[in-house]
Amino acid sequence: MTIAPVQRPASTAWTDTKLILALEEVVETELNRHLKAAKEWMPHEYVPWSQGRDFDGVLGGEPWAIEQSKITPLGRTSLVVNLLTEDNLPSYHHEIATMFGREGAWGAWVHRWTAEEGRHGIAIRDYLLATRAVDPVELERARMSHMSAGFESDNAHSMLQSIAYVAFQELATRISHRNTGHFAGDPLCDQLLAKIANDENLHMVFYRNLLKAALELAPDQAMRAIADVVTDFRMPGHGIPGFERAAVQIAVGGVYNLRIHHDDVLQPVLRHLKVLDIDGLGPEGARAQEELGLFLEGLHAQAVRFDERQAALLARRAARK
Repeated sequence: MTIAPVQRPASTAWTDTKLILALEEVVETELNRHLKAAKEWMPHEYVPWSQGRDFDGVLGGEPWAIEQSKITPLGRTSLVVNLLTEDNLPSYHHEIATMFGREGAWGAWVHRWTAEEGRHGIAIRDYLLATRAVDPVELERARMSHMSAGFESDNAHSMLQSIAYVAFQELATRISHRNTGHFAGDPLCDQLLAKIANDENLHMVFYRNLLKAALELAPDQAMRAIADVVTDFRMPGHGIPGFERAAVQIAVGGVYNLRIHHDDVLQPVLRHLKVLDIDGLGPEGARAQEELGLFLEGLHAQAVRFDERQAALLARRAARK
């Protein structure tokens, strides 16, 4: 018996609107799978409220001092970056609701995702303030500055690029939270961030599976989108005040860096989707696939150089102790 190949419209026929409609059934399937896999958890259970006390100001409490914090300097830096990134949820919701819509399965997913993401910022902020892990005044000023600037996705012009981006970004966020917990120096913080990381992983699976369906439906356009996203990827918190300096500390400390980005974010998603093994692509898809392969080779070389510099820096620090 001969199976006829799937007849796909020409890539130029796949507008964002047509793709959203064509993927509606996949979204519904993935949403139902997500709801079955997601486990309810309560943010307040991971906040040591008994450690909390009044700060100075209106209530005349105790001023904050860094000596009150139990977490490591690396943990503090990473927690603040992670929290401020989560704080921009209103802008993220606006971006995806505008792109995917608020109706049907797409809308149900957009709102469910937003609800789950909302508890991440709530839990982290409550933990930080109850444990006096950070300066509350500086934290609030940073929040106001970051949120006042808003957020505009690099991929807002393309539905496929938006899906490709979040497939990688959700995994990157999962790893950032998980590693932050490991380096924070507080077992309770580690437990809290493990819960948050699990949410992020489920979000990654949703978008990864949606990206897989898009590759089957519009392979050339999806390949182009993946190549564009991977070669120009940046985390959504890049607009945070002092982000560059914090990113260096986070990279050297081993929370998130080029090696982790290459090995633990890009490669797992690309291997799962078999992106570099897809054949039968048209000229544009084939070019994008080739560009992606060359970029990954270059990124691996950069990661090797980073590993060497990181090892040398850490050795010098150890020698000074």
